[in-house]
Amino acid sequence: MPRDGAFREKCGVVGVYGHPEAANLAYLGLCALQHRGQEAAGIVSSDGHVLVSHRGLGLVADVFPEEIVRRLRGHAAIGHNRYSTTGASHLKNAQPLVVEYGRGGLAVAHNGNLVNAESVREELEGRGSIFQSTVDTEVIIHLIAASEADTLEDRVAAALRQVRGAYSLVFLATDKLIAARDPRGFRPLVLGRVKGAWVVASETCALDLVDATYEREIEPGELVVVSEDGLQSYRPLPPAGGAACIFEYIYFARPDSLVFGRNVYQARKLLGRQLAREAPVPADIVVPVPDSGVPAAIGYAEEAGIPFEMGLIRNHYVGRTFIEPRDAIRHFGVKVKLNAQRGVLAGKRVVVVDDSIVRGTTSRKIVKMIRAAGAHTVHMRISSPATTGPCYYGIDTPTRAELIASSHSIEEIARYITADSLAYLSEEGMYAFLGGRRPGFCDACFTGRYPIPFEETHAHRQLVLFDALEER
Repeated sequence: MPRDGAFREKCGVVGVYGHPEAANLAYLGLCALQHRGQEAAGIVSSDGHVLVSHRGLGLVADVFPEEIVRRLRGHAAIGHNRYSTTGASHLKNAQPLVVEYGRGGLAVAHNGNLVNAESVREELEGRGSIFQSTVDTEVIIHLIAASEADTLEDRVAAALRQVRGAYSLVFLATDKLIAARDPRGFRPLVLGRVKGAWVVASETCALDLVDATYEREIEPGELVVVSEDGLQSYRPLPPAGGAACIFEYIYFARPDSLVFGRNVYQARKLLGRQLAREAPVPADIVVPVPDSGVPAAIGYAEEAGIPFEMGLIRNHYVGRTFIEPRDAIRHFGVKVKLNAQRGVLAGKRVVVVDDSIVRGTTSRKIVKMIRAAGAHTVHMRISSPATTGPCYYGIDTPTRAELIASSHSIEEIARYITADSLAYLSEEGMYAFLGGRRPGFCDACFTGRYPIPFEETHAHRQLVLFDALEER
């Protein structure tokens, strides 16, 4: 993989029940959620009698040509986009996972990360379970199969009581669809309706694409069961104190989505406004690092009264691997995706707004690229606090030692990235768009306050999976 400085969301999930083109709607939902995972995609459908599955490595449109989607018949379907945080990038780890066990067929798709998956897996293997993948999601399937409860929803609830961590899940049996969210609500999951059918998805942008009406969030600790009897809600997992991922607002979610009940685009603009109040600097233009830095840069420019300009242009039509010429091109990796506009930047005092700094190498290349285009000064502004710790709840992050802010001061980072100045949004300012209210969110990557303890063996395996992605 290329070295890319972006964090990566683990996955996106979608489920449809009660629509004659359920798989087609699931496909469209996955297209809308493509930003949440680009390694693999899969859909499982049900016609009430059998489950039909197709999975593949790559983007949704490549994995699902029209003839494949037509083969996925039925009134119910679930789908998944994958970016791995546990398990290598192999087809066997693509989801939804599908099994046949003593009570019939079952498929599951998961967004999140189970922090006790390794210990549960070791216990299951000690009792004779045989695993077919290396993803933590398979632990849930084995726990369901081992349950003696009468109904699928009770077996799912029994399994979820034995795992800890972040999960937004969709299950599909031949006769019902189940959606579940962990008791702390780390990852988003929403519920909608279209022409009498029910749709669940990681974000509302998936509902918008299929003309579904947003109904509500699936609540932390809730199980929603949809069958021919309609929709039923259960609360077998009492809420354990909110821990919604604040980084969904800062970077992960699509700007046009409602996440945790708020519009992401407006939240990011407000983060940018707060950043301008906290870290003003004399400048001629405000330039975003596209695409995720755009709303915050607009907010910064509006608050500061400085013109907003697209001084960096992003190439959206590049893949994930590049062949570099033997005669090395300076900043090649970044320049494949971003190009600095000399006509906009030359002679200007520039404020560059981005959502985060990971290792700092990408920011360094961007600043140097802007200087090479003739900028007079370059001031870097980040619309989140300094990232000092890894995530264990479904985000692919590097080790603490690789996070530049964990071991370097702001002044040291500024010198490394060659910026004239650097400022991060304060921890308090990050919550300004919520009116200063802070309960109900996980901000462990900034503060080190982890809401759920994690297993050390799991942590070490988890952290290597960022795999040096360093060119956004």
